[in-house]
Amino acid sequence: MTDRSYDSRLSPYLYFSRAEWSQLRANTPLTLSEQDLADLQGINERISLEEVVEIYLPLSRLLNLYVAATQELHRATETFLGGNSVRVPYVVGIGGSVAVGKSTTARILQALLARWPNHPQVDLVTTDGFLFPNRILEERSLMARKGFPESYDQRRLVQFMADVKAGHDRVSAPVYSHQSYDILPGAELVIEHPDIVIVEGLNVLQTGDGQGRAARLFVSDFFDFSIYVDAGEVEIERWFLDRFLKLRASVFQNEDSYFHRFAQLDTDDAVLFARQVWEEINGLNLRENIAPTRERAHLILEKGPDHLVQSVKLRKL
Repeated sequence: MTDRSYDSRLSPYLYFSRAEWSQLRANTPLTLSEQDLADLQGINERISLEEVVEIYLPLSRLLNLYVAATQELHRATETFLGGNSVRVPYVVGIGGSVAVGKSTTARILQALLARWPNHPQVDLVTTDGFLFPNRILEERSLMARKGFPESYDQRRLVQFMADVKAGHDRVSAPVYSHQSYDILPGAELVIEHPDIVIVEGLNVLQTGDGQGRAARLFVSDFFDFSIYVDAGEVEIERWFLDRFLKLRASVFQNEDSYFHRFAQLDTDDAVLFARQVWEEINGLNLRENIAPTRERAHLILEKGPDHLVQSVKLRKL
């Protein structure tokens, strides 16, 4: 988690405690039920409606205001161009470490934003779909680097973002299966005329290709707003270990799961293996590639040990 001892006059961010941020909800109504929330949260997260009210409703209100302002700007441009401008979606990027809860954040925001009347069509895309298929990763000896920048088809991902922002009628993305741990052949996620597109993934704020080369275009170049879900590495590692043990007792039991071979590990061996994965892959990726991008985000959600957001940093305009 970031050091809060900075001088706020010099920081590019406005800092809000949880209590201060929650007041910015104003009169935004709660549109999710307990069951809705249960369907949205991750396997090792127990996010309450109180968390939605105090953290996510203010955030959805902020984004709604930003989207409305952007839509008004598009209308002004259309008037200037005589009705020839192309309607494009508002794009929100969400980044952060494995196991930090960014997928749950993305799903909750999707559900809340879709309930605002001026942008009902909200699509969610994860960058997992743009990982190279396992056969290519194996050919390039990159299976142990899965999730690192070089394991993604960056060119295809950037082209997808360019097509979305160009306002194309139909844009498709590959689909990744966490069960098979691979891209699903022939499967695609189709996006048609969305008002908002949320793009969630490890690499969304990164500026290189993993080979020491900066890209001409970044995925984040296409974002109207970006969010980084932050927490201390000690906490994230603990959440990762907890999630691995819960998956071992559930999803990994399925014989079709890529990780089925780990289902029979005893607890000590499972913890030892998960710690090794964290240190050699996920923790390393966090330290080298993900955490350094935190300050590129428009907004940072800072989580405490209990997975609850403790404070929020919003970039000054």
